[in-house]
Amino acid sequence: MPTEDDRSGPCFVESPRMGDLIPTRVLCVAGARPNFMKVAPVMRAFAACPRFEAKIVHTGQHYDPKLSQVFFEQLGIPAPSIHLGVGSASHAAQTAEIMKGFEAVVVAQQPHCVLVVGDVNSTIACALVAAKLPRRETFHTCWGPRRRPLVVHVEAGLRSFDDDMPEEINRKLTDHLSDVLYVSEPSGVTNLANEGVSPDRVVLVGNVMIDTLLGAREQAMASPILDELGLTPNQYGVVTLHRPSNVDDPDALATLVGTLDHAARELPLVFPIHPRTKARLDAAGLALEQSRWRICEPVGYLEFVKLLSSARVVLTDSGGIQEETTVLGVPCITLRENTERPVTVEEGTNQLAGVSRERVMVAFRRAMSGAVTGRVPRLWDGHAATRIVRHLEQVFRDPAG
Repeated sequence: MPTEDDRSGPCFVESPRMGDLIPTRVLCVAGARPNFMKVAPVMRAFAACPRFEAKIVHTGQHYDPKLSQVFFEQLGIPAPSIHLGVGSASHAAQTAEIMKGFEAVVVAQQPHCVLVVGDVNSTIACALVAAKLPRRETFHTCWGPRRRPLVVHVEAGLRSFDDDMPEEINRKLTDHLSDVLYVSEPSGVTNLANEGVSPDRVVLVGNVMIDTLLGAREQAMASPILDELGLTPNQYGVVTLHRPSNVDDPDALATLVGTLDHAARELPLVFPIHPRTKARLDAAGLALEQSRWRICEPVGYLEFVKLLSSARVVLTDSGGIQEETTVLGVPCITLRENTERPVTVEEGTNQLAGVSRERVMVAFRRAMSGAVTGRVPRLWDGHAATRIVRHLEQVFRDPAG
């Protein structure tokens, strides 16, 4: 396997039927809010390499414009070439609908490569379709000829070691279906080695989410969101909640919200509330005191980066926010018992606090004291997507050519 720094050689594939050279066709799958931030820099890197022809397939897993369309607009992502429009459903029903729609896309598009990101239902569904569906014609990679599209997983190897998390199942299955695995932090390399994944298919490239963050930070800081919400920099905290373990059980949600409200007595908390979480709060009859909370609808990516950058502390159950706060140098309290991103705890500003009031408040007061510091992990430098595309150039090099 070529290394990530080997940039020589063509990345065209030969059509046995035509005998001519055609670009390497790539389908990049995005379905949910976290996917859009990861796909954006990858699509820019593909656009800078004319040897690739990359298209976005939007599964429609997140269909609310506040969780989907606004990200394409703000991040300059090309409009999806294909939109499956699957919408919301149970895990099984949603995954099945994505698979049915994506199978037709693969048959029609005949891609050489299907690139999936993250750990949502769209990720596993499209990886499974591509892994089992042969193309009409053979093409060549550095490993030799093949018929099935190459499955590429960006953000591979992350593990929470909690199989009750649907995302954990998606991660593990996607990794073992994938031909090339691009890893964002060292723990991913270790996890994949422990699971028997061949090391010649694993490459530590850095974090594409951070590519987007660093590229958008200057523009984000011009956002008027603080004025609109009546906030003063470093005088508020940010809360996000969406994981089923935290919001689906009314008693667990009430307990957690009570803990957060205790913190809000010391620092006002801004809560851009996910539609699903809002529905759970309403169903449980939980109201938040407006004098301590700023409740708002989900905000765009640029607005959210400004909120994070200017916050005193962030309390979240999101994986991606653990990464973003680490790079921004903002103390983060993760409201979970585990994290699939341990580098944010080992090197960054993240504290793993669980959901008990005692532990959350200890972490909160430590953050408020200014005792939380960290550093930016290796390769989280804004160039992960470029490394991915340069490496794929080598993967699609015909060893006989």
